Amino acid sequence: MRITLVGPAHPYKGGGARHTTELAHRLAAAGHRVAVESWRAQYPAALYPGRQTVDEPEGPLYPHTRRDLAWYRPDGWYRTGRRAGREADLVVLAVLSPVQVPPYLVLRAGCGRHARVVALCHNVLPHERGRADTALMRLLLDRVDTVLTHSPQQRALAERLTRGRHPDVRTAEMPPHLPETGPRRARSAGVRHRLLFFGIVRPYKGVDVLLRALAAGPPDVSLTVAGEFWGGSRELRALAERLGVAHRVRWREGYVPAEELPDLFADCDAVVLPYRSATATQNVWLAHEHGLPVLATRVGTLPDHVRDGVDGLLCAPDDPGDLARAIADCYAPGRLDELRAGVRPVDAEAYWDRYLAALAG
Repeated sequence: MRITLVGPAHPYKGGGARHTTELAHRLAAAGHRVAVESWRAQYPAALYPGRQTVDEPEGPLYPHTRRDLAWYRPDGWYRTGRRAGREADLVVLAVLSPVQVPPYLVLRAGCGRHARVVALCHNVLPHERGRADTALMRLLLDRVDTVLTHSPQQRALAERLTRGRHPDVRTAEMPPHLPETGPRRARSAGVRHRLLFFGIVRPYKGVDVLLRALAAGPPDVSLTVAGEFWGGSRELRALAERLGVAHRVRWREGYVPAEELPDLFADCDAVVLPYRSATATQNVWLAHEHGLPVLATRVGTLPDHVRDGVDGLLCAPDDPGDLARAIADCYAPGRLDELRAGVRPVDAEAYWDRYLAALAG
């Protein structure tokens, strides 16, 4: 099959770019003829306050990648759609934000009816929604042939947006697409009494809940918060001061390149994902790849990836008390050793087999 993937690729950073690139490699390895249509300017800076690109790729680049799309060139959106409609049997639109809907609608119109068009929804709607997001996503989903979601909850949301009339809404769990971090750093024996949160810091990620849990939990436990802060870190730093835990929190602001992750993981005992809501995340698998157990909330696919009491601990979302309980449990005598012994790297192949079948089938 001839397939065109439309989505971010290097030099864009993060999970979206890694997913598009890994998907292209996997489809090509399965015998499809694949091209990637990526962006030279994906978002206006005002809509994405963090760093959008990186200098070094975080995995093997896909060779057949064009970077002709720009948010400020609608003529390029239509040309890309025309080209995809001519060259592909299947066009896959990687949907990461409703901001992409206007370009994708024009691109979809350019495709015509020669190719089947799939909206591959990383999130059907954002965790933190704007007033126009629902209307924009409804417009897009109503105009594609297939909608691929990453969880049953997201599938139900897509079906509600399309009022149950869309004939082809599918679900396949997001497969692993981890950055190439290099070898795991050797850990010295002992407990460090330090937890790690890493990734983009946004309200739905629950870092404020984690700070409150830190204040209520064991007093000798410290925390590293590593990642880009959506809108700055001032409010969270002020909260840490008010809670009396500022001296126990290390702030590592800014995007964390893949080559820095082994050292970051080696300095901590466990990764904490205190999300208020979630669809899918790679961070459980990334932590397990480096031998760390995970403390996570019961939202999205997190309970499917963390085996409670085996390779991590689960707690209620938006509940500092229950997260403090999990932290105390993690540091009970012998508990960390038990959890570390249960950690296993993810078997990526089974996830990808199911994903490719749902996408291209």
